[in-house]
Amino acid sequence: MPKIHVNEIDLFYNIQGKGTPLLLIAGFDCDSSYWSLVVPALVDNYQVIRLDNRGVGKSSAPNTPYSIKQMADDTTALLDYLGITEVHVAGHSMGGQIAQELAISNPGKVKSLILLSSWAKGNAKFDSIIEMFGNLSNHLEAKIYQKTLLPWMYTENFYSNGSIKDIISIIEYYPLPAPHTLYHQSRAILDNDTSDRLTNILCPTLVVVGKEDILTPVAFSQELADGIDDAKLVVIERSGHSCLVESPDVVAEVMLKFLASYLLDINVLG
Repeated sequence: MPKIHVNEIDLFYNIQGKGTPLLLIAGFDCDSSYWSLVVPALVDNYQVIRLDNRGVGKSSAPNTPYSIKQMADDTTALLDYLGITEVHVAGHSMGGQIAQELAISNPGKVKSLILLSSWAKGNAKFDSIIEMFGNLSNHLEAKIYQKTLLPWMYTENFYSNGSIKDIISIIEYYPLPAPHTLYHQSRAILDNDTSDRLTNILCPTLVVVGKEDILTPVAFSQELADGIDDAKLVVIERSGHSCLVESPDVVAEVMLKFLASYLLDINVLG
């Protein structure tokens, strides 16, 4: 079980595949397994690196305030430990916030950026929802809490075709984050804002969002794409916030196409 000790915590990571490094960062309440349905399509061409952010999975969960910048620093420390000087980075939701901070702080290290279901700065409604997510963690039993979040994550179709039952089964048996982790992660989300620093993201960037995402709507991704030079926006039909689960094949296809076009551009320039 590979871990490193960085920034006063033990950080769990997982590496699969060979080739150019590709770092995957999960979001609020999620550990590295959240990428599991997408990874099989990536490992044939990339060295896929995943980590459990502080507070979740097999990483330490200190009961102290977290910040997005802090979690980006944890990630940078992992890359330095692994000796990785250049890496493609993909982040989902809060992981997209972390990925943005990583790209801004390490312009020479991040070769390309993929932001899924993410944002630069939330609006008043979004902030209210995230604040509620943090507050509820201390008032609801863990499994009930997780089920409370599901309508914000998945589409009506995911419910009507019965797929939500698989998610509920996972909740019943999977180790869940501590309430203090959810609170600290929610506050880290609320305290972060890259809207006036998007022009500092200099690498090729792909922005992806589900058309039916009611938590981080298409307008949030449009703002990212408009603010980052030459960023590309892809909207996935019939998918919600949890596009990695609802539409893993489409997400993988979009990611691979973007990464292939990046490599093609580099070869042409070379």
